[in-house]
Amino acid sequence: MAAKQPIAERNLDGYGAPVIPWAKVRETLEEGWTQRPASGGPGRHTCWLATARPDGTPHVMPLGARWVDGAFYFTAGVTTRKAQNLVNNPHCVITVATRAFDLVVEGEAAMVTDEAGIERIGDLYKSQGWQPSVRNGALVVGGEFSAPSAGPSPWNVYEVIPATVFAFGAAEPYGATRWHLQ
Repeated sequence: MAAKQPIAERNLDGYGAPVIPWAKVRETLEEGWTQRPASGGPGRHTCWLATARPDGTPHVMPLGARWVDGAFYFTAGVTTRKAQNLVNNPHCVITVATRAFDLVVEGEAAMVTDEAGIERIGDLYKSQGWQPSVRNGALVVGGEFSAPSAGPSPWNVYEVIPATVFAFGAAEPYGATRWHLQ
């Protein structure tokens, strides 16, 4: 998949800070981040997923999303509220606070169904200390870490290709910028 590129950019900063360069945001995402305690942010970098319940009320949960080739990937057990919400409405928001930026990514979540794609994300989890395997089109994951918001394994893998991204500078020169991607 070719990563989407910005087709529109808007400086949201009202204090004279420059536009945040998209290249810096992409570089930050591609460098990745750890979610181990005391590794950044206010103690670590946590992603958050916002979905809508069937009645339209919001649902927000922490999760271990990773950026790979222009998209966020995460896992969820089929019985979790977030997975059930995504069946009804795939529109969602992923946020993460990195050292340089607080990022808000809007898009649609799609379940990854091809075994090669699931294995690819499983390999990413393996590189971070998990022990994944693919069974019946889902990840079965074990490891020393806890992923309570994912629900019990096996987990479905989801992909979110950004449609709109907001970056809020967390370091000099600060600023706030929005991009629409295509």
